[in-house]
Amino acid sequence: MSETDRSRPRRRRPLRVALGLAVLLAVAGYFAVQRSSTGGGAPYCTVTATGAGGASPGTVQTYEMTPEQAANAATIAAVGISKGLPDRAVTIALATAMQESALRNLDHGDRDSLGLFQQRPSQGWGTPQQIMDPVYSAGIFYDRLAEIKGYTRLPLTVAAQKVQLSGFPQAYAKHEPDATVLTAAFGESATPATLTCSGPAPQPGDPEKVRSELTRAFGKEALGGAHAPAAAAGRARPGAVPEAEVSLRLRKDGGPGEARRGRAMAHWAVARSNELGVARVAYGTSRWAAGDDGGTWRPRSAGGTDPYDPAPDEVRIFVARRG
Repeated sequence: MSETDRSRPRRRRPLRVALGLAVLLAVAGYFAVQRSSTGGGAPYCTVTATGAGGASPGTVQTYEMTPEQAANAATIAAVGISKGLPDRAVTIALATAMQESALRNLDHGDRDSLGLFQQRPSQGWGTPQQIMDPVYSAGIFYDRLAEIKGYTRLPLTVAAQKVQLSGFPQAYAKHEPDATVLTAAFGESATPATLTCSGPAPQPGDPEKVRSELTRAFGKEALGGAHAPAAAAGRARPGAVPEAEVSLRLRKDGGPGEARRGRAMAHWAVARSNELGVARVAYGTSRWAAGDDGGTWRPRSAGGTDPYDPAPDEVRIFVARRG
C-alpha cells in the first residue's frame, strides 16, 4: 500500500518567532522534568509546539516517540527539505508514515509491502533493498506526491490516498494534528517547535558517518561546508564523554530557507543521537547535550564565550568518541 501531498510555508516576523521559541524551550524543559520525576528511564523523544496547525494561541501540543520513530521522522522531514518542498508536503508524508508503519521501518506488511510507507516492490516502488532505505522511500513518496496537481490545496487524506492507493484512505486524517506538530520542528511555522531526546550519554559514534548521513538526507548542496577542526577533539569538559566535532556551515541564501535547514539539521542530529553517538548539538541561541537536563535545549552561554557556541550560520554537532 503506498502514495501523498504538499503546502506553502508561511513567513513569520523574526521577533514573534524568537519569542515563541523561547517559550517553547521553557515548556519543553518543564515536560522533561515532569517525565524524569515520574521515573521514566528509557530513552524517548518529545516534540513540543504552541498553537501549531491553527490551534488556539498558547495551546501547548506534544508528541512523544521512541528514538527509532524520531530518527525516521527526522529523515522524512530532511528529505522533503532537500527537495525544496513546503511544510504541507512534509506533513502529508509524516501523517502517511504514521498510519502505514507508526514511523517504523518495517520489513513486513500486507502482501509485499515494506518500509516506512509500506511501499510494494511489485507495484513499481523499487527493490526491497531500496524501499527499506528511509531516504529512498521518503524520496520516492515525495516525487509521486509532487506529481499531483494542486496537492497543497487538497485535504490531507485525498493527497495521501492519491499516492498510496490505500484500502483505508480515511485513516490518514487522524494523524494530521500530530504530523503538523512534528512538522513545526523542521519547517517554517510561525510557532517553531522543539524536539528533545532524553537518555544516557551515547555510545561512541563516527563523525564521518554523521557527515555522510547528513549529506544523504539533506543533500550536498545544502551543506556550505562540513569540517572537523583539529582543536575540537580537545574541547570536552572535565569528566565529560570525549567528543569529536562535526561542524556544518550552512549555505547562505539570504532567505528563510537557511533558518529552516539549520533548525532541521539540529533537530535531525538530536533525533538520531542515540543511533549515531551524538553527544552535543548547538545551533542559534540554544544547545543540547545528551544525558543533561532531561535532554532539553538550553540557552547558549552569556556573552557567547563558550567554545561550544556556534556562529550564527553554523550547526555544530559533537560526536562521542572513545577516550
